[in-house]
Amino acid sequence: MTGPSSSPRGEHTPRPGITWTTTVEWSGEQLVDDDAPDPTPPNRATRRAARAARRKSK
Repeated sequence: MTGPSSSPRGEHTPRPGITWTTTVEWSGEQLVDDDAPDPTPPNRATRRAARAARRKSK
């Protein structure tokens, strides 16, 4: 086994056509004003409907 090389390796270039793809999705975060009252959590039916909608959209 050889020791570390004194010359660094060149940067790896990906194959043509292989690139990163980015998707923008809503994470569910909302901005709330500091003076606003605490929002009430969603009820069970609303949570289930939101979960079903997320599964359906995937």
